[in-house]
Amino acid sequence: MDIAIIVEGKNDKARLKRVLAEEVPIFCTFGTPGSEQLEKLRKQVGDSQAFIFTDNDSSGKRIRFLLRDLFPDAEHIYTRRDYSGVEHTPEEYLIGQLEKAGLDAHILYPAQNPASMWSKDEFRA
Repeated sequence: MDIAIIVEGKNDKARLKRVLAEEVPIFCTFGTPGSEQLEKLRKQVGDSQAFIFTDNDSSGKRIRFLLRDLFPDAEHIYTRRDYSGVEHTPEEYLIGQLEKAGLDAHILYPAQNPASMWSKDEFRA
């Protein structure tokens, strides 16, 4: 399935790029989009399944409302209100939200610390 994620700004995009595979396109609205920016986004997303991931504040909600009209079949991903935007959302929470949206195949999971895979009991003779 071809997917595209739409976020508000370049910092949100950079944050998501840390936890998503390189081939996942992430597009920015650069604030509240006007008609030209909305048309550009429509063309960029094309026939891909759109995922909208905006901040949980008044600006993000306004942008989500505009994008909902443009992409009525889009999936919506949310961050918590107490995080000041997608760019400040902890990676673990981002990954959880992406998993809820069914994007598991595109997630870059952090490498486990090798020390956490051993127990001290294994070293006792």
